[in-house]
Amino acid sequence: MKEKKIMADLKYLKLLSKQFPTVYEASTEIINLEAILNLPKGTEHFLSDIHGEDEAFLHILKSGSGIIRKKVEDVFGSTITNNSKKKLAILIYYPNEVLNKNSELAGMSEVERYDWYEVTLHRLVLVLKEVSSKYTRSKVRKALPKEFEYIIEELLHHRDNDPDKEHYYSQVIKSIIEIGRAKAFIIAISEVIQRLAVDHLHILGDIYDRGPRPDVIMDKLMRYHSLDIQWGNHDIVWMGAASGSWICILNVIRVSARYGQLDILEEAYGINLLPIAKYAMYHFSHVEGQFYPKNTEDLLEDEVILAAQINKATTFMLLKLEEQIAKRRPEYQMEDRCLLSKVDFANKKIQLADKEYLLEIDSFETIDVNNPTQLSEEEHLIMLKLQQSFLNNTRLQEHVAFLFEKGSIYKIYNKNLLYHGCIPLDSNGDYTKVTMDGIQYSGRELLDQYELLLREAYGNRFESEDDQEMDIFWYLWSGKHSSLFGKDGMKTFERLFIKDKETHIEKKNSYYEHILNEDVCKKILKDFGLLPNYSRIINGHVPVKVSEGENPIKSGGRLIVIDGGLAKAYQEVTGIAGYTLIFNSHGMLLAAHEPFTSAKDAFENNIDMISSLSIVEASKERILVGDTDIGQQLYNDIKDLKLLLTAYRKGIIKTLLY
Repeated sequence: MKEKKIMADLKYLKLLSKQFPTVYEASTEIINLEAILNLPKGTEHFLSDIHGEDEAFLHILKSGSGIIRKKVEDVFGSTITNNSKKKLAILIYYPNEVLNKNSELAGMSEVERYDWYEVTLHRLVLVLKEVSSKYTRSKVRKALPKEFEYIIEELLHHRDNDPDKEHYYSQVIKSIIEIGRAKAFIIAISEVIQRLAVDHLHILGDIYDRGPRPDVIMDKLMRYHSLDIQWGNHDIVWMGAASGSWICILNVIRVSARYGQLDILEEAYGINLLPIAKYAMYHFSHVEGQFYPKNTEDLLEDEVILAAQINKATTFMLLKLEEQIAKRRPEYQMEDRCLLSKVDFANKKIQLADKEYLLEIDSFETIDVNNPTQLSEEEHLIMLKLQQSFLNNTRLQEHVAFLFEKGSIYKIYNKNLLYHGCIPLDSNGDYTKVTMDGIQYSGRELLDQYELLLREAYGNRFESEDDQEMDIFWYLWSGKHSSLFGKDGMKTFERLFIKDKETHIEKKNSYYEHILNEDVCKKILKDFGLLPNYSRIINGHVPVKVSEGENPIKSGGRLIVIDGGLAKAYQEVTGIAGYTLIFNSHGMLLAAHEPFTSAKDAFENNIDMISSLSIVEASKERILVGDTDIGQQLYNDIKDLKLLLTAYRKGIIKTLLY
């Protein structure tokens, strides 16, 4: 049987023999891989709904949602004070800031500072030993900075019960201090601890909108060692803008103006907003209160007025384009968004269903009452200029290319199903059937089709002759059966212009009702090829209202909702700054976070963001690499290498002697 298998795979095995040309090398690799299978699995870290809050995000990343603090506790227990453990954890998160801006350290004498360095270096090495213990020497070595690689390896492999090397170990520490390299070494070893504390990062969507610096978050993610991203609706609209979609461009500008964050576009990305700014200032000398930015704290009076003018200008243009999309894409079922055509402009009224509403607006300056959905020639030219600014912006294109490279609508990873929003369900709890280009899709196939259309549109962004191919981005931002939005429609018009709050309600997809039924969760898991009684759905998008007693663990533990809640706009509703999730070799831990103040508070006042860690599930036996997706791949590699060994021994493939 083995010979038949070898002959069937001969072409592949010959290629493999180039990598392992001798029996010795193939055997060594088998031994190495089988050993790796028995190591504890690496720690996975899950975050969602970051919404541009860069400082809070970076703190969570640096601290590993409390992983590092827990490692410090595990290492030192009651041997040092709680305050010392807290200070050591903050040092690991912010080594550069603590060493250069901490007043306590600056006020020490030379002797005190020497002693502090010596104690701190010893402690950091102990923490590094703890976080690196589950990895191979090779993997740890790859994480080490070249400058200190040899020294750190020597310190890591020192044994406390080896008296012959005790003096050598102590002298290495002393020499680091005496030659003035203590600061650089502390920074290096702290960054290695951060790197090894988390093996893989999952971002479950909504990196963009509301917060001040999504670009900083994207820069950090692009440098991160191992991650995947599940797109959120706020990410999709930015991806659409970068692909040249006019309506997505308008929405990105509108939301930035609404939250007083236009500098994200102008300064962080260098987008030229002058065309829309000039247009807005010229046409909208008067702006109603609903268009003024939500956050005016850091804005000058002129900036507040300009943001309001841009908000109103882009809103009108957006509503025109949205109605155009609804009419040319009947399969989207967005007829309820055809609102400008229903407005009685003379009397400022609109008829919705069987009720008439007065509109809360003074004037419709740039809307042609005879053709309300048509862009003016001036607006058309503005959109062409904005489109070129977005399409040709190097930094934005790099960030969006990365989102496509590392991202997807959903992800199956280590027997868990990850996605941002929902799987569209009808009122009976069955998968909603959605027609796209004349073909019906539902469940997993629907999500796969959405992703295919997104990738095709992005790939054709420079070749597309019109805006229609980009409509899919807008649909997934606000469409009735969007798996990312999860509501029956986005009521932008109603919220802005109608006082009656009943018209503002955006009804959630039936998914959010039925997913509380454990059987529905199990059905979804099974349909995605997972184990219903073992796997979990890990979901972002919807803030967990802790202040109202809501629990993020639902449906008998088959569903975990981890909306990060980092956006300050949500924290009054949730009562906390959301959740993150940790999945390590011992099981799953849920981290609940208090609102974050600032990085400065953290390193100057030793304020950590973590409020509590709770066990979702404790594994009866430690989970090993062999139990993971990577483990399955290693098993396959071992199987192939064993076939190669057989081929060598039977002379089917020639081997080098040494």
